[in-house]
Amino acid sequence: MKITAKEKAQNLTFILPALLLFTVFSLYPILRTFELSVFQWNGIDKDMVFVGLAQYKHILFDNPQFWSSMANAGIITALALTLQNGLALLLALLVTRNIKGENIYRTIFFLPPVLSGIVVGLIWKFVYDGNFGILNHFLSVIGITGFADYAWLGNIKTALFSVAVVHMWKGFGYGFIILLAGLQTIPVELYEAAEVDGADAWQQFKNITFPLLIPIFTIVTILTILGSMQVFDLIYSMTNGGPAGHTDVPITKIYQYMNNGEFGYSTAMAVIFGIVLLIISFAQIYASKKLNYNEK
Repeated sequence: MKITAKEKAQNLTFILPALLLFTVFSLYPILRTFELSVFQWNGIDKDMVFVGLAQYKHILFDNPQFWSSMANAGIITALALTLQNGLALLLALLVTRNIKGENIYRTIFFLPPVLSGIVVGLIWKFVYDGNFGILNHFLSVIGITGFADYAWLGNIKTALFSVAVVHMWKGFGYGFIILLAGLQTIPVELYEAAEVDGADAWQQFKNITFPLLIPIFTIVTILTILGSMQVFDLIYSMTNGGPAGHTDVPITKIYQYMNNGEFGYSTAMAVIFGIVLLIISFAQIYASKKLNYNEK
């Protein structure tokens, strides 16, 4: 059946509002970002100096601080992928066993993600404080000495890990909810049949739970990577990138350059960072499809 021009126009009216919103709030900002990245501009003056790819070249080959911030973000992401998501999976498995008060646990576990990042950062900054912090006081109470005035956020050896702990504490609730939803879609009959065949808990997890959760793992992994690589509010409120840049991540570096009036340079840095995240996401999707194919 041939669609008439009138029917095509009518169909277009249904998608036109969404298309306009996408163009105004997504496509145009992306194109504008690419445009600004090839100009040297302080964000105020009308004059913009065209520099081509010079800023990209400087970021890639002559700015070790940017790559250091990428490494910091990578460390936070690696910890989140392993410890944070591991904890989320463990708690989701426990809650699916119909333990008493499971609804209360769901609420408690999902509470940290909905809290303001700035507020959480300020509270944990107080917890980590070397002079009157709760953490040092707690360690002293349980008999662990030597931390009476230890500055967790001021020491280059512990600052990044301390921030990562807060990030994982705040973010594990998202993974918990998604994994819990995925676990509840697995038919109970599969586990009952496995028990009849003599499969223990590990064999059930290996042969039933894990293969069926691969698509869910992909979603959680991608969200974890994107969220961890772009963490800003916690670092800004807790350390502001210190000490000596040891907790800087790409977003904080972009913010710092923008504050210094280097809008073109910070925009170029944002483009590079966005491309890195895009490559990581596609690589994760590809790896997940290969793993899912091999499981089949």
